[in-house]
Amino acid sequence: MTEIISGIFLMVGSLFILLAGVGLVKLPDLYTRMSATTKASTLGVGIILIGTAFFFGDVGITSRVIAIIFFLLLTAPIAAHMIARAAYFDGVPLWNKTWNDDLKNKYDEKTHELSGKQHES
Repeated sequence: MTEIISGIFLMVGSLFILLAGVGLVKLPDLYTRMSATTKASTLGVGIILIGTAFFFGDVGITSRVIAIIFFLLLTAPIAAHMIARAAYFDGVPLWNKTWNDDLKNKYDEKTHELSGKQHES
């Protein structure tokens, strides 16, 4: 029974990674590709790791899996954000059907900091 449940986790995780690969090929620009692949691949790898932990059922492996998933959830979105920000500053164009550019005319091109009045909460 453990093998079946673990296999289901592995297949579902592989499906998410496959969807990330399809998104990488099919989506129109860098920003949407990065968003889709970061989310889908992080979720896919996390599910595969859960299946691996479930298969082995060892406390040492499970604790490592939890640490790896935590590390992925912490680093993947930050890395994607930094790459997208660098691409935006470098002038990588948005998709031609993108109708809302939230950063347009809000960044100082020399310092790369937000310019103008910020929203205060």
